[in-house]
Amino acid sequence: MNNLKMFCLTMNSGHLNFIKEIDYIPVGLGADNFSKEYFRDNTGHNIAKKNKYYGEYTFHYWLWKNYLEKFSDNWIGFCQYRKFWSLDEVNQEKINFNTLKDKVLKEIPNSFNKYDSILIKPMYINQWKPMKFLKKGLSIVLRKPVVFFSKNKRNLKFHFDLMHGENNLNKAIDLLDTNNKEDFRKFVNKNVSFNPQNMFICKSKSILKNYYEDLFPWLEKCEKLFGFENLKGFGKTRIYGFLAERFMSYWFQKNTKYKEISMIFYDVRDDLNRS
Repeated sequence: MNNLKMFCLTMNSGHLNFIKEIDYIPVGLGADNFSKEYFRDNTGHNIAKKNKYYGEYTFHYWLWKNYLEKFSDNWIGFCQYRKFWSLDEVNQEKINFNTLKDKVLKEIPNSFNKYDSILIKPMYINQWKPMKFLKKGLSIVLRKPVVFFSKNKRNLKFHFDLMHGENNLNKAIDLLDTNNKEDFRKFVNKNVSFNPQNMFICKSKSILKNYYEDLFPWLEKCEKLFGFENLKGFGKTRIYGFLAERFMSYWFQKNTKYKEISMIFYDVRDDLNRS
């Protein structure tokens, strides 16, 4: 018996049959003409109009406010139309449309029952070539040249400053509640990796609820700081989604016993557009 409810998020209504074939739950984001078979983020209590800035988290907000209590306590997960979970290490170059269907995660093994959550294996942001740092933030590197030579100094805080605006992460952390503020600050200053893609799997709805109750009030406070109108470029326009991504990694590592598994990157649009 399948013990996993996996939501697959997409912005393309043409992905419905593929998502159903792998026994995932289709979620439609954005303005495409989605059928009634899709879950949407724009009904009930919602922030769908903020999707440009929040990304997949407009659906998480909808789930929190409108549907979470309807779940039985079981594994609940999230993936995207080109990013999927896998129990196996895979050679990305050998993945095709047909092998993808066999490789994606369908059920949580019994051996995982000792864990509370599942995360994607970490991405190490300190592995960039030094020249990329110069292109992204020359002024930041010049003020702190040690990051050019020492990989250990290229922490999450430094990376966020480069990609999403200098000191924006610190300003956002200042708005966190007392239970998370200093712990999260230590996390981004100490670590050189995080669990990416805003993908996670929870063992129960209570864990998910606790996560949402910490996350969304914080992001709402951040809106008062950063707003929407003056956010230019993808790195800043989607700042709320990127803040959530770093916070997600921290929160699940702190509050749950977690297991890390692999991700398959395969854009199904290439095959579906040819069919």
